[in-house]
Amino acid sequence: MSTFPLLKTGAVAQYPATRTAGYATQAFRFLDGTEQKFPQRGTAATRWVIKLNLLDDTEMAQVSSFFQSQQGRFGTFSFVDPWDASTHANCSFESDELALSLDGEARGSLQVVIKENNG
Repeated sequence: MSTFPLLKTGAVAQYPATRTAGYATQAFRFLDGTEQKFPQRGTAATRWVIKLNLLDDTEMAQVSSFFQSQQGRFGTFSFVDPWDASTHANCSFESDELALSLDGEARGSLQVVIKENNG
C-alpha cells in the first residue's frame, strides 16, 4: 500500500492544518416526531485538512503524481497523522479534484482533505 508523500523537510503537513474526528449515525424520524439513532460504525473516523504552501516544483509534482496514482477518491493509502505520528492504514482523498496553485517561481500551494475509511 502506498503512503502519502512527505515534504523535503520530512513533514507531512504545514500549519495551519486541522484534524477532526466524527461518528457516522443513522437517524430514523417517526410520525410522532421522535427519533431513533443507530451508529453506522463503532470507532471515530478522522479527517485532516492539509494545506501546503511554498512548495517547490518537485514537491508539487510528487503530490500531484500521488493524487493521480490514487485516482482521486478511488484509491486508498496510509497516512501519518502530523499530530501524533500514528499511521492510519486505510485513508483516501475526499475529492476527485486537486487544486494546485503556482504563486511564483518555485512557490506552489495546494490543499487536500484526507479522510480515514472505517468499516
